[in-house]
Amino acid sequence: MGTFTSEFLQALHLIVTGDGDLWGIVLLSLWVSLSAVAVGAAIGMPMGAALAVGRFPGRRALVVLLNALMGLPPVVVGLCVYLLLSRAGPLGVLGLLYTPGAMVIAQTIIVTPIIAALTRQIVEGLDAEYAEQLKSLGLSRLASVPVLLWDGRRALLTALLAGFGRAIAEVGAVIIVGGNINHVTRVMTTTIALETSKGNLALALALGAILITIAISVTAAVSLLGARQGPAHA
Repeated sequence: MGTFTSEFLQALHLIVTGDGDLWGIVLLSLWVSLSAVAVGAAIGMPMGAALAVGRFPGRRALVVLLNALMGLPPVVVGLCVYLLLSRAGPLGVLGLLYTPGAMVIAQTIIVTPIIAALTRQIVEGLDAEYAEQLKSLGLSRLASVPVLLWDGRRALLTALLAGFGRAIAEVGAVIIVGGNINHVTRVMTTTIALETSKGNLALALALGAILITIAISVTAAVSLLGARQGPAHA
């Protein structure tokens, strides 16, 4: 009990005093995850919207595949990205392995299906509700996409928050492609895992407390937005 109290107080001291190593890890984690969400949104939102309003052969199969990809195992993603970026891989010349860039790529692959699938659901619901109104305005299905995206902006924000929550808590892929190099690729999840195994519980506890705070904040934001936006949109 005394050891736990001592480690907890040390963790609190690291947070309160603004320990450079601790907050450097936190900031890198946020940068990697936010970058992945930004890229994932740029790819996933148009993809999800296209599946929502498009009517083409194979659409249902693509929807099923997209939903299945929401559960991509992170370690498998990490392995695939590692093989692509390793020296023997097709993208090895870029020299991205064991850099924050490789971690962004891995997390982007993980969060893009989540954002795309949730966007499809949101836009499909709005399209069903406003289809006749948009048609009366002379808008084609493709031209109606920006209108639907804008109308569902609050709901879409929950999709982004869901993607961020998945990214910030991810450990398997980033440790494979990032390697947890001190002052280079150390993020919260990988540092917690490795520092715990080494017995450095103070740093692990401090990062764990910050990670939990972020996770709770994201969940609360999603719930709050969901309560305000009504059934499906703003």
